[in-house]
Amino acid sequence: MRYLDLTFATPQENLACDEALLELGEATGQELLRVWQPRQHFVVLGYGNAHRIEADLDACRRRRIPVLRRISGGGTVLQGPGCLNFSLILRIRPGPLQTITGTTRFVLARHQEALAPLVAAPVRLAGSSDLTLGNRKCSGNAQRRKRRCVLFHGTLLLHLNLQLMEQLLPLPARRPAYRRDRPHQRFLINLGLAPDRVKAALQQVWDPTGLLERVPLEHISRLARSQYATDAWNYRL
Repeated sequence: MRYLDLTFATPQENLACDEALLELGEATGQELLRVWQPRQHFVVLGYGNAHRIEADLDACRRRRIPVLRRISGGGTVLQGPGCLNFSLILRIRPGPLQTITGTTRFVLARHQEALAPLVAAPVRLAGSSDLTLGNRKCSGNAQRRKRRCVLFHGTLLLHLNLQLMEQLLPLPARRPAYRRDRPHQRFLINLGLAPDRVKAALQQVWDPTGLLERVPLEHISRLARSQYATDAWNYRL
């Protein structure tokens, strides 16, 4: 496994990077841990989310906050300063990675291990793919699977503006039972950790052996322009 700490200037490039890295893994078998921290706020729809239902488009337009779409499933999220994102490219071998549920439990068990020494309360797996601190969500996750590799990516909430999320995102159409219809500010919780501490903890549990030397920058740029910056992709549902 290789390691990549890389944040692009635009949200579109950051989303495109995950797709390009998945394609790289599919072609070469290269496993990877990427971390990145968004520099601006933007809304990200899951692959199958309806944009008119899952985001307050008028509120986003008033604040000039882009509404984009990723290639993985899961719910709609607010990205921005205070989020630490990770992306894992893993080869699908015999064992837990052969199923969606098995992959989720495999990855999040390691992230529980990574976070346990850093926080006072227990970190638990809840819903289909959440990590919680107490009974409040601190990490949401999703995946995209191909024949040889899986992209498993997610967000760790460190210092995100949760009040802004209330203003931009209605309650999701699909909600886990443990949420009990709580609004975002009562359902989510920031871990309050420094990003470098969390990055170091993730590196410790995944143990990458070196840095990714050749990032597919041209492919990322093309994907950002031709897909992630287009209304045809972002508002297709």
